[in-house]
Amino acid sequence: MRRTVLLSGILNVDKPRGMTSHDVVDAVRRLAGQRRVGHAGTLDPMATGVLLVCLGQATRVAEYLMASPKRYRATIVLGVATDTFDAEGKIVSEGGRTDFDREEIEAALGSFTGRIEQVPPMYSALKREGQALYRLARQGQVVERSPRPVEISEILVLDWTPPELIIEVACSPGTYVRSLAHDLGQRLGSGAHLAALVRLRSGRFTLEEAVSLERLAEAFRCGEEEKYLIPMDEALLDWPAVIVSAEQARRIAQGQGIRLNAPLPVEDGTLCRGYGPDGEFLAIMVYDARACEWRPHKVFDARER
Repeated sequence: MRRTVLLSGILNVDKPRGMTSHDVVDAVRRLAGQRRVGHAGTLDPMATGVLLVCLGQATRVAEYLMASPKRYRATIVLGVATDTFDAEGKIVSEGGRTDFDREEIEAALGSFTGRIEQVPPMYSALKREGQALYRLARQGQVVERSPRPVEISEILVLDWTPPELIIEVACSPGTYVRSLAHDLGQRLGSGAHLAALVRLRSGRFTLEEAVSLERLAEAFRCGEEEKYLIPMDEALLDWPAVIVSAEQARRIAQGQGIRLNAPLPVEDGTLCRGYGPDGEFLAIMVYDARACEWRPHKVFDARER
């Protein structure tokens, strides 16, 4: 039976290996019986772990979820390089050295921490003149990719049992762990590829709190799906918040700016969460320094929760 009330919120899904992020979105669409579903940050099919799926009005906060820092556990195999930088690609070199001691590995990894320039892999969803790079790669084309700034705040070596290296990586959004594996192999002169990847955290959302698709499907069958549905303002809890009056809430709903007495940051472009007098999340507000007021940036419909 198709639901009459559309859901709005965030699902923290433990993505299984072998599914694309869009496959997971399609599965949630079928379970929820609604089209307005999207994900906040792609995981490769071979990767598992935290995939944030937004339903209803929560799709409007997906951009802020995508901008949050990430944490991964990666398994890298040294001595073998592939064209995709991971285990699903064709081997392009093998037989490289793997008899490194742990100190050599850690020293090489240390060169990738901080703010670095990273070249995206050819097999990626980035686009060139409207075409995804992975489609061009499958046609045998290799195009020049410009390095992009990323930040890797921490790399921990969890285990080194040659030729397999297990690391934990804390990084900015847009970081390709496949490229990190490949670049490590280049730095060591051995070649390397990514064998497995688990996203442990995306912003404040962790793998320990994630739900499997099987358990989620069971919850939908039993009418218990809302126990896994996270309010969309949890994506924004690091932002300042303000509670407005009923009159101010009316003005916000009409797209009008308001002035606040609350001690919030007043830099132009500052974003905050706006709540009504009953505590209901109303809008994302942005400060307009020229007008000295807070303007509604994104207003949420109270009828769709």
